[in-house]
Amino acid sequence: MRILQYHQLKQQVNKSVCISGCSRGLGRAMAKEFSSRGWIVTGGARDKDALAELKSELRENYFIHPFDVTSPKDVENFSQLVMDSFGPPDLLINNAGMINRNALLTEITPEEFSTILTVNLGGIHNMIRSFVPMMEKNGTGIIVNFSSYWGQSTAPEVAPYCATKWGVEGLTRSLAQELPSGLGAVVFNPGVINTDMLRSTFGEQAESYELPDQWAKRAVSKIEKLSLNDSGKTVIG
Repeated sequence: MRILQYHQLKQQVNKSVCISGCSRGLGRAMAKEFSSRGWIVTGGARDKDALAELKSELRENYFIHPFDVTSPKDVENFSQLVMDSFGPPDLLINNAGMINRNALLTEITPEEFSTILTVNLGGIHNMIRSFVPMMEKNGTGIIVNFSSYWGQSTAPEVAPYCATKWGVEGLTRSLAQELPSGLGAVVFNPGVINTDMLRSTFGEQAESYELPDQWAKRAVSKIEKLSLNDSGKTVIG
């Protein structure tokens, strides 16, 4: 953790982003890219070792801390640490997610199905419950919920994942209608990226797609430009 006193920092930097699931893949790539552009970066994930490595790749003014998005207590504690360190984020990026193993829906166990829903939807809900009230008090901010092409389409053997991403689309549109003026909620479809998640589904075919660090340069530019005019919409990365 590298922080300055909150009042001192706000005099120097006025943009902050909080990213869930930033230990690997798209979350890690975004954290690095936002940091390189001078943003305050806060975030976390469950993998403590991967987070320790990420810290070495970020510039000053960051707070990276392990937490589990499926644990309301973990998320609440993390949000308070972020608030105490840097105040409410200007951007809240709910990126943490997982995909089921390739299997027919009839072969997916209730436990696996529940886990996918708990991480991909429950995790976003926990983040919203903890962070949005502080953003409302600040009077400004954009919540970015990561979806997928499978949030508006389907494919065999990934039904639980598709269901959660369709859910992200509906959840975000409803949230956008509930937020006060000054705040917005956007669905972000990152596209198809060569990540561990894609490799678990596509196998060797994943190698034909761009890597997260390449993707992040373009995606972060788009996320930086999000405004209240985008609230309730789906933006493609």
